[in-house]
Amino acid sequence: MADTLRRLTNTSSFSVLQDKLESWHKDYHVISCDQNLNKCCELIELTAKIQGQLFAILNLTAAEGGHYAGVDTLKTRLLPWLGTCFSMARPSVTDDTSLQLIQDSAEKDRRIRELSVSHDSDMQKIETQLCSTRIQLDSVRAELIDAKNELDETKTKSATTLLATEDEILQLKADLRSSHEQVEIYKRKLDALDDYERQIRLLRDEVSYLSTEKAMLQERLVRSRSPSPLPRLSRSSSPVRSESPTRAQLTNSSRHARLVSRFSDLYAVERLEAQSLLRRYIADLEMVQKIIFIAVVESFKTAKLAYRHFKLRVRKTLSTSHFGPESLEDAAVDYIVRNLDLYDVQASVNDVINAMNVDPRISFPPEVDFALISALIREVCRAAFAMQTLDMPLDLAFASDGELHNDSKYRRSYDSEFTAPLVMYHVWPALMEGNTVIVKGEAVTRRGAPWRRSRSRSRSASPVRSRSLSPTRSLAFNSKRGLSPDRLRASCL
Repeated sequence: MADTLRRLTNTSSFSVLQDKLESWHKDYHVISCDQNLNKCCELIELTAKIQGQLFAILNLTAAEGGHYAGVDTLKTRLLPWLGTCFSMARPSVTDDTSLQLIQDSAEKDRRIRELSVSHDSDMQKIETQLCSTRIQLDSVRAELIDAKNELDETKTKSATTLLATEDEILQLKADLRSSHEQVEIYKRKLDALDDYERQIRLLRDEVSYLSTEKAMLQERLVRSRSPSPLPRLSRSSSPVRSESPTRAQLTNSSRHARLVSRFSDLYAVERLEAQSLLRRYIADLEMVQKIIFIAVVESFKTAKLAYRHFKLRVRKTLSTSHFGPESLEDAAVDYIVRNLDLYDVQASVNDVINAMNVDPRISFPPEVDFALISALIREVCRAAFAMQTLDMPLDLAFASDGELHNDSKYRRSYDSEFTAPLVMYHVWPALMEGNTVIVKGEAVTRRGAPWRRSRSRSRSASPVRSRSLSPTRSLAFNSKRGLSPDRLRASCL
């Protein structure tokens, strides 16, 4: 009996019965009536198997107890339960109820037949629609095949057209290249035309100059024929001056006035622009003004040296072919006046920047270069070069920090101490014609020891500048150190 009970426990029949009941309860409204009946029969069969095993255990247990053991239990519990089950199994349906059930069954059969007939008709309709859909699909496939064939023909035509288009593109590219070549030819012709026009302008200037010279010669000829001995006396009194003045001599006064006005414009416009640029990197206004002053002075020195070299080259070139009435010196100056655009101003700008890089009086931030004020240097070099072509060349007055202030050369700046006798530093140089002051400069006068303070400032700034030079300025410094002795002597003039 114990073995049978253990097998019943191990099989977990009641757990399986509970799982099947829960599964049937979940799917009851989803599955069909036949499936519900099958599940119910399955549960009855499973219950019958379990009851059979329980009855077998009951029989074995009663047998182990003997003839009289368990009799009371069987009488009080098993027999009343069996009686109740058999009493409930009796049919409780009346004849009227059975007739009603038969009628319901017949009604359900009739409805089933009607549904079957409607289902068959629906199926026929669906089959008809399916056939029509298949026919439409076949027609669409035929149209698709026709469209594909047309697409293939279009591709073939497009390929042919593309080949023709590529040929046209190649032809257009060739035409474009030829057009570019023609444009280049026209540009060269236009440049040549510009050169011709420039030569024509020069020739016209020559003609006007020769016409003026002819008129002057005719006037002198008329004067020489007159009984007055004054023209002969004037010719004999100035043998050095040539009889026919050059263009440089004729335009000397106008160029003098223009260059003086240009020097004033440099002070009023270019100097202030350079000062505003430097103030972005240097907060000290005194250092900014010193840098600008030294740049102007170095520009004049470099331009004068460049003028001497240029004049020597012109004299050397003209010496072999000069046969005019004017002297070789006048011819060289006249050539320079006519061709001021041949002056290599960029080389002078580079020389000025190199000289400023090694100047111990000024310091500059290492991240910025003196090329920042190259525009001012370039314009000053051009003006200084042109000033050397005058009959009396214009130059800058000598200036040094700590000198006695001269009211005829310099005016005091707005922040000066007007009772101080010594110049602290210079803001702008004075323009001189010989010993005559043409344009006054500007200086700052203050009490104290400016020479000592400037020397101490330059000494404190020089090691820092030498250690933190920018790459361009270090290259410039090396190139300055590699100059010839003659170049150094000329730059110190």
